[in-house]
Amino acid sequence: MKRILITGAAGQIGTELASRLRDRYGPGMILPTDIRDPVSWASLGPAERLDCLDLDALRTVVRRFGATDIFHLAAILSAAAEESPLRAYQINMDGLVNVLQVAAETGCRVFTPSSIAAFGPETPSDPAPQSTLQRPTTMYGVTKVAGELLCDYYHARFGVDARGLRFPGLVSYTAPPGGGTTDYAVDIFHAALERGRYTCFLKPDTRMDMMYMPDAIRAIIELMEAPAASLVHRNAFNVTAMHFTPAELANAIRVHMPGFEIDYDPDPVRQAIADSWPERLDDSEAREQWGWRHEYELPDMVADMFRGLRAILAPETAATAGR
Repeated sequence: MKRILITGAAGQIGTELASRLRDRYGPGMILPTDIRDPVSWASLGPAERLDCLDLDALRTVVRRFGATDIFHLAAILSAAAEESPLRAYQINMDGLVNVLQVAAETGCRVFTPSSIAAFGPETPSDPAPQSTLQRPTTMYGVTKVAGELLCDYYHARFGVDARGLRFPGLVSYTAPPGGGTTDYAVDIFHAALERGRYTCFLKPDTRMDMMYMPDAIRAIIELMEAPAASLVHRNAFNVTAMHFTPAELANAIRVHMPGFEIDYDPDPVRQAIADSWPERLDDSEAREQWGWRHEYELPDMVADMFRGLRAILAPETAATAGR
């Protein structure tokens, strides 16, 4: 019987993942944890405040809960990591090492997300293969490559069943952006509903790989439920769904809000990060090894983002979402 502990559960992925896992396995079988106060989730099931940099505390909570799986989501994302590279390295690497060490001691399985940021400008861009040159130019990317290698090492050396996905940019309405380079694709919807216009920090033709959060959550669950014998790579599978530019996203938004306006004021740091990543990931290995298939394309995502955000920002307009 699965008992899943989630670190970084108050973040963009964890917010939706905790809810979906509770629906799937039962509220008492999921323990969301975060360095932030978990009071808001506690009414739905067990939850704890936990700093995964504290090895003893992590070990204690894992053993007390009787965890069989650790979904390790705590991390500093790409743009935020460039503001504090040393802090990002410490949090992203030390937290993962602690999780893998506790997993080696307790027999827990581990899921940890990697990212398209693990690639760099020398990687083939369209598409980036599953196995290829990885020379990232950001601290976030450096920690993701190192994290992939650590997971492989702990699997080979200690038998830890460590699995992961290389995600593209993720779009969601349930949690605020967390400091990533692809945050514009979330910010733009808030700005559209609140002001009818948006100033984008990337150039209009910056094409980036993207995925809607429901597909990302489903990919995590499907990978962790896949038979180990079917996984050749096991760790850091490429997954993708769609790729578009800010200008194309703005046009899709105008289907729902014809008067929406956008202008562009590229931020040099985030533009450089975006330019260093591949335009698209080749996810054929995930499709072949565990049957991955995405469901949401750009029009579907835009319609659902408006539905969800209207319900959150102005409940009385929820009935008109998507018109």
